[in-house]
Amino acid sequence: MKVKPTVTVRTDDIASFFKRAKDAARRADQGKPFSGKVTLSFEDPQRMFAVLSVARRRLMVEVMQEPKTISQLSTRLQRNRSAITKDVGVLESLGLIVSQREVNPGHGIQKIVRAVAPKIELVATLG
Repeated sequence: MKVKPTVTVRTDDIASFFKRAKDAARRADQGKPFSGKVTLSFEDPQRMFAVLSVARRRLMVEVMQEPKTISQLSTRLQRNRSAITKDVGVLESLGLIVSQREVNPGHGIQKIVRAVAPKIELVATLG
């Protein structure tokens, strides 16, 4: 069974981003394993919370509990199916969720949405 990584979404400056990248490159050069931790950085807390809106965070929580179809998410979150599809696309492009098309016998194709990690940490530093 594949272990899911820990995901951290944070606000950070460029210098800290490059320090983490340099440390990761050093570990790779030394043949050391990676920690299994994924960090997504935003320079601006306002941008982070604009991208990770309340609606998108609720969607992530739903699929972290268990994988769901677009229809299930639409019903559960009481949101329009097209809005859910758009948000799935945004979150998937950030690497926070994944989706996969599956055959739904007698009903065509459905998209199953899954979390990439059992827990996602949001860290914002103001100031």
